[in-house]
Amino acid sequence: MADKVYINQLAEHVGDEVTIYGWLYNKRSSGKIGFLIVRDGTGIVQVVVSKSEVPAEAWTALQEIDYEASLKVVGSAKADARAPGGYELLVSDLEVIGTSSPDYPVQLKEHGVDFLMEHRHLWLRSPRQVAIMRVRDEIIKAIRDFFYDRGFTLVDTPILTGAIGESAGTLFSTEYFDLGHAYLAQTGQLYGEAAAAALGNIYCFGPTFRAEKSKTRRHLTEFWMMEPEMAWCDSECSMQVQEEMIVYVVGRALERRRAELEGPLERDTSALEAIQSPFPRLSYTEAIEKLQAAGSEIEWGDDLGGEDETLVAEDYDRPVFIYNYPRQAKAFYMKENPEDPRTVLCNDLIAPEGYGEIIGGSQREDDYDKLLSRIREEGLPEDVYQWYLDLRRYGTFTHSGFGLGIERTVAWITGVQHIRETIAFPRTLNRLYP
Repeated sequence: MADKVYINQLAEHVGDEVTIYGWLYNKRSSGKIGFLIVRDGTGIVQVVVSKSEVPAEAWTALQEIDYEASLKVVGSAKADARAPGGYELLVSDLEVIGTSSPDYPVQLKEHGVDFLMEHRHLWLRSPRQVAIMRVRDEIIKAIRDFFYDRGFTLVDTPILTGAIGESAGTLFSTEYFDLGHAYLAQTGQLYGEAAAAALGNIYCFGPTFRAEKSKTRRHLTEFWMMEPEMAWCDSECSMQVQEEMIVYVVGRALERRRAELEGPLERDTSALEAIQSPFPRLSYTEAIEKLQAAGSEIEWGDDLGGEDETLVAEDYDRPVFIYNYPRQAKAFYMKENPEDPRTVLCNDLIAPEGYGEIIGGSQREDDYDKLLSRIREEGLPEDVYQWYLDLRRYGTFTHSGFGLGIERTVAWITGVQHIRETIAFPRTLNRLYP
């Protein structure tokens, strides 16, 4: 009986009779020979069916099958540099496991974006989308390995919370039994700070939610964020960790997913190979001066928008840090800059090639009185933040952290222009299906 193998294992079975299971991606025929392209999730292979070499029912099935029918194929594996994937299967038998309707929506032709998003559950099967998901997977694995190898502990923070981490205007809220309102987490950071006081260096990784009514190519309402929190680490220390992590992750993607990057994604990998230390750094004030010199009407005190970030980053071939923003433009928990109390000790990391902010980080305010004052300034309910204030009341400590948006990072590394393609089922202002 022919061994069951995956397509990406065919190199180990050249000359052997094997069985593969997969889906029909494309087909053509020439007289008494049929050529199928079959995918199984690990790769694609050309399947050659000769009428004289297969049972009559197999040849009949070949004539009738449509795109995305699921198949069992038995045949001899052969190396062929001209074939897709570098191998082909000379078929001795073929069985249709699951038929596919002739009206399969995502045919091998151009489709509009709205149509593709409506059929996202099927669009995911296309080579480009598969490549994006594989690179995303590698990026996530690389991030986890980076922190594991450096002694960080993964801590799972709650998705339902009573505390606001960022802006109250971008919260999804829900009734929570008899306790009033609960919110879908904008960040795991506040809980990460508590965990850092117990474990030292930690990170959380999970979905976060922002009810921003934004339609830009950089925004989702549900996205995944990786957030380390580091005890005894100031803002400078945090930026160093961010830089080391990005260099490691990009290098890992190049090492293990170059085929996807240079193949279906047609990514210019020379741009990624330039991602090496050191990263350039600009203070917020320097960034404002640079923007004003370029003709922008931005004023000191304004937050940077997407166009501003692109303009600042366009002179660099690697990510650029912008650090120490005005306190009014940033969240309440960021530490006051002792050298300029108008600003806080924080940074954004801006990706090159117009991809914008991929990391936001800060040193956390560790002074009890100053943190309480900021909570009051923002009009936040003090009772909800008593546990957070306890972290300063009982053994306060210098600590910093940052959040990396997975989808924005994947978009940059893959070269995808819109963030909606970087997650399997994107949630946007106008998209809740499928």
